[in-house]
Amino acid sequence: MTATPILTKEKASKTIRKHYPNFKVIVLNDDFNTFQHVAKSLMTYIPGMTSDRAWQLTNQVHFEGQAIVWVGPQEPAELYHQQLKRAGLTMAPLETA
Repeated sequence: MTATPILTKEKASKTIRKHYPNFKVIVLNDDFNTFQHVAKSLMTYIPGMTSDRAWQLTNQVHFEGQAIVWVGPQEPAELYHQQLKRAGLTMAPLETA
């Protein structure tokens, strides 16, 4: 008589890595901020914002009603959102990207 091996199923232990969600900082159009103030605020508070990009986003805010001005991790998104709001810009609530 020969012995047959007993097969057992091993649980697959997989670690699923989830990335933290990114958040969108969105500026909304309003009737009281000037183009210059919006562009200047974006250049002041959003890292790496160039003058050309700030003016593109300012025009998008005006003509389309809103523009996503920054996307990234929650903590800096909250900071930039708060700074722009304090500067008087009309802000949409933070959204996950």
